[in-house]
Amino acid sequence: MGIYLNPGNESFRQAVMDDIYIDKTEMIDLMNQKLNKSRGKYVCVSRPRRFGKSMAADMLVAYYSRGCDSCSLFSGKKIAERPSYKTHLNRHHVIRVDVQQFLFHESHLDIFIARIQEAVIKELRMEFGDCFEVDEYGLQGVLKQLYALNGEQFIFILDEWDCVFRLAKERKETQKDYLDFLRGLFKGNEYVELAYMTGILPIKKYGEHSAINIFNEYSMIEPKDLGEYFGFTETEVREQCNEYGADYEEMKKWYDGYQLDEILIYNPKSVVDALMWKDFQSYWTGTETYEALKVYIDLNFDGLKEAVIKMLGNGRCRINTRKFQNDMTTFHTKDDVLTLLIHLGYLTYDRKTREAFIPNQEIAQEFQNAIEGPAWDGVIRSLEQSADLLECTWKMDGKAVADRLETIHSETTSILKYNDENSLTCTILMAYYSAQAYYMKPIMEFPAGKGFADVVYLPRRNVDKPALVIELKWWKTAQGAIRQIKEKQYASWIEGYTGEILLVGINYDQKKGHMCIIDKYEKG
Repeated sequence: MGIYLNPGNESFRQAVMDDIYIDKTEMIDLMNQKLNKSRGKYVCVSRPRRFGKSMAADMLVAYYSRGCDSCSLFSGKKIAERPSYKTHLNRHHVIRVDVQQFLFHESHLDIFIARIQEAVIKELRMEFGDCFEVDEYGLQGVLKQLYALNGEQFIFILDEWDCVFRLAKERKETQKDYLDFLRGLFKGNEYVELAYMTGILPIKKYGEHSAINIFNEYSMIEPKDLGEYFGFTETEVREQCNEYGADYEEMKKWYDGYQLDEILIYNPKSVVDALMWKDFQSYWTGTETYEALKVYIDLNFDGLKEAVIKMLGNGRCRINTRKFQNDMTTFHTKDDVLTLLIHLGYLTYDRKTREAFIPNQEIAQEFQNAIEGPAWDGVIRSLEQSADLLECTWKMDGKAVADRLETIHSETTSILKYNDENSLTCTILMAYYSAQAYYMKPIMEFPAGKGFADVVYLPRRNVDKPALVIELKWWKTAQGAIRQIKEKQYASWIEGYTGEILLVGINYDQKKGHMCIIDKYEKG
């Protein structure tokens, strides 16, 4: 058993012994199916911090490594029921490297590649003796010799592979040297049975290409078939809530919402902490300060602050994720910034609609912290008025709602320049920010009756508040908005959902300002 070559299973053993452990071992069967496949054997998983990447790497080490006996660890786990289980259990040479351990200070940037190679080669010599020479090709050359001599193959597990791009943000040559090292180590080499890398960012691009484009990427944007293995699923969280006597609906509000294709994922660290400490608050973001988020949302890209305001109100923003260069410095548009925030876990992404949004209350709280400052003063004041505006809506006081909308408009005029209905939508979402305490995420362009309602708020389960059907008009009339709701029967599709339904018609006229009429829906 070595540190880097054929390590032991102690890290995974500790994870299994934790008070809360969710069995994700079925993922091993997927990896077994990728072994020695020309393309499938290259796997790069990118997820935010504390989403279980290292635990999964420890699990794979414990399963594959010849340096330990893990039969008892996997006994009774889901993988033990799969046909491939015994075939590969502790049968492979594993090279495990946590890159961050070689790169925990900026001064290591010039030597870390050499140090990784030296550390692994030292253990290879201890295992295989003096049957190889170390030449200018370094670790790659040694592994080629071992394969040529004895047919030796290896499973590579690299954790925190992308920390170079976070520490050496501006050092392009260092980044390129590192990618070239990885390409030489993996690409086209028969000694590779499986190359499994984890990090926060997808693989860095140079132009439209990647230096190691052999890897299949499994990211927050394209999870493929690994979505359920990083983070907790709804079923898993519900089971834990039942066991620990926690309020599932509150857990869902705080930590759910990461959308990985058809699967909704909960933040695992936050769920575990909430269960252990019996308190719902922001846990995961304690691993990253809100100042890091602030740096990105304060960047001066057209439409970025407007997008943040819209998402703060539980709205969504359509973005193009394809041009993002997979680093933390190369930004050309607001879409690049928002794509980075998806990978960092501050936003989530709906691939079907190509929209980004804030996943849950935990992250919304961090956005609130991040916008505290002179550049966002008007937004902060507007959010503070949101609770009052919501109360006025419930009281059906249209004039009071219009007055408060007018105030919010004036507070945010430097960001939301009124030139289209989208800006009005942003104002409405921000104005109803407080609704998230009582309502599910707003539904935009809700298909109802004979058309689409602009915004619909549906109450959360066990919340005694009216549903809100909101129609927005631009340079027309609030009366016309109410008339359209009724004539096109926008509220008819939610009659069975809640007891009371309020119809809210809002118009903006540059001369007359905001106007609002609120009516109660009469069921047929």
